[in-house]
Amino acid sequence: MNDRPIQHINQAQLARRWSLSPRTLERWRWQDQGPAYLKVGGRVLYRLEDVEAFERAAARQPDALRREARA
Repeated sequence: MNDRPIQHINQAQLARRWSLSPRTLERWRWQDQGPAYLKVGGRVLYRLEDVEAFERAAARQPDALRREARA
């Protein structure tokens, strides 16, 4: 079990974290893209662990590292 308390960030904080427009995050939600989110009392919140999981899944390895791993 994870002893770390659940942390949430709002749309503006995530937009700053990723240097995106808040409208991009709105569009992603409308298109069912981007990280999982919560809608609480009309507010959109992102669990930090979901944001970090999305970042890990989006990480790409440079071609040189992939070639080394295959060798």
